[in-house]
Amino acid sequence: MAPHGRRAAGNGRAASLPIGSAARAAPAAGLVPGKRGLDRSRCLPPRRAARWGSLARARDRRRAGVDHGAASGHGGRGRRLRQPAGERVSADAVDPITLGVVWGALQSICVEIGSTVQRTAYSIQAREGQDFSVAVFDAQGRMSAQGPYSPGHMGAMSFAIRNFMDAFPADRLEPGDTLLLNDPQLGSGHFPDFLVTQPCFWKERLVGFGVNLVHHTDVGGSRPGSQAVEGIFDYHQEGLRIPPVKIVEAGRENATALAIIAANSRVPRNVLGDLRSQRASLLVGEQRLRELHERFGAETVAACVDAMLDQTEQRVRARITEMRDGAYEFEDFMDDYGTGTPPLRIHVTVTVAGDRLAIDFDGTDAQTESGLNSYFNYTRSYVYAAVKCLTDPYGPMNAGALRAVEIMAPEGCFLNPRRPAGGGPRAAICSRVFEVILGALAPALPEAVTAANSHFCNATFGAWDPVRRRRFVGYELIHGGIGGRAAKDGCEAMSSPYNAANIPVEAVEANTPVIVERFGFIPDSAGAGKQRGGLGVRRDVRILGESIKFTNLSERHRFAPFGLFGGRPGKLGRTVVNPGTDRERQIGGKASVDLDYGDVVSFQLAGAGGYGDPRERDPEAVRRDLRLGLVTPEGARGDYGLET
Repeated sequence: MAPHGRRAAGNGRAASLPIGSAARAAPAAGLVPGKRGLDRSRCLPPRRAARWGSLARARDRRRAGVDHGAASGHGGRGRRLRQPAGERVSADAVDPITLGVVWGALQSICVEIGSTVQRTAYSIQAREGQDFSVAVFDAQGRMSAQGPYSPGHMGAMSFAIRNFMDAFPADRLEPGDTLLLNDPQLGSGHFPDFLVTQPCFWKERLVGFGVNLVHHTDVGGSRPGSQAVEGIFDYHQEGLRIPPVKIVEAGRENATALAIIAANSRVPRNVLGDLRSQRASLLVGEQRLRELHERFGAETVAACVDAMLDQTEQRVRARITEMRDGAYEFEDFMDDYGTGTPPLRIHVTVTVAGDRLAIDFDGTDAQTESGLNSYFNYTRSYVYAAVKCLTDPYGPMNAGALRAVEIMAPEGCFLNPRRPAGGGPRAAICSRVFEVILGALAPALPEAVTAANSHFCNATFGAWDPVRRRRFVGYELIHGGIGGRAAKDGCEAMSSPYNAANIPVEAVEANTPVIVERFGFIPDSAGAGKQRGGLGVRRDVRILGESIKFTNLSERHRFAPFGLFGGRPGKLGRTVVNPGTDRERQIGGKASVDLDYGDVVSFQLAGAGGYGDPRERDPEAVRRDLRLGLVTPEGARGDYGLET
């Protein structure tokens, strides 16, 4: 397949091609279940056709890069997870009212854990930016419910809990224990994400786990913020790596472990404060989970979880069967992995076969000698997020939603790197993973997909504050537009697919010595279409620090957010230092640079892609955009042929 959608640097992805030019489908016959079993099997067997033969060969050579189903209730390593001892209640025997009450309670527990994190966290990215996730798991390690926070951790959590259980089996756990890990391959893909879990016991019986994951401000490494792309050749340069460990044992803090963590951070107060916030929120979750078991009993709750997982699986599978069987391909490109480096290709083949999906990233570029790699748990998370959004967006999010999906990525590609590859800035990759799934399945689900979004900027910087006489680490989280949809324009200043938030100006200025001098939309930046994309966002920040070490993390400076079904790509983004002065200079999206006191950094995000032919746009919608200042008269004339 020819590389579709690729352009020379600066021009972005191909603009007005029909979706068939960017994603194509090939017929595939029905599948016969293989030896891995019919019980919720997620692994597709080899086929005679060349395309399916490649899947079989890939499975043999990429054992580390295949999702074998541990997160959906399979233990891996030949084990089948078992219900804890006790009288078993059949999922079929649970009445719908009890099921609804238990499901609502589990959702409520997740929200209460999350709201406790937001109210008690020290760092602004958790407190204001909502860069965290929470979930509740049963005693088998299956996700029972997830909170309405970042989807980027859901796949990672599902597999990390199995890694916790391998390191600390049930007979090594007791009430009051709290476990922590941040290993990128075992957890969420980079060191700043501290994944914390607490077992819940009821009547001396393990009945489940509360889990949360918070992005921490700084965990050491070569650059403040621990997310450098440039100058990284392995993860030992990125900060402190923590295997599964008890940070609290039987209610007593592990002072030695906490001292090591604090000593390796540039902002130890924030890190320890956030870590204790995570534990406090899980204490709330543990209390609520015990109350739920006190009300209904362990067997009934377990049966409800079984029923919820089965029903969620059925909903996802039913939606998949509505798609036309076939193999759908798509690819897109990351701008680079540092100043002067080439683009990175992400290629995906999504195979629809009956009620199952096989998603294969064969053809994706090799891992990089930089920080820009995505460990497989993280890649998997945004595949799951995309599939869930397309198939069952309003249904429960639990392990059942993952059962119908098999994910593969070649070991050694930058979406499944070998240890000890860097991965600190892997957040820059997740939007592309999400979007190539949407691009591939656009022909199958045209009403459900969106065009590409603006991407985001997650710059970090460290400096000396001459007023407060202390060092600080600054954190920017800026979100732009969402791609156009079949029936609506894209939204502005929204976080897709991360489900985080733009950090308020007041919070940034109150916590770090910066002044936000400008924050608004960029007119004419949206990709034109029958339904236009969301506008890009511009945010200018003056940093009042000395000896500033600045690390950019942005995308869509070279490859514009693509449009769908004739929609045009959004305008390219850029990052400019000291705009409008004789010291103006443009820096790359992954650049690490030194800045001076009072320098201004202008983050200018790309516009999101449009959906449908711009000539079919309602003229009144164009006039409305003109009145609101979202489109200029020149843009209305050039993109839509509207004379003003």
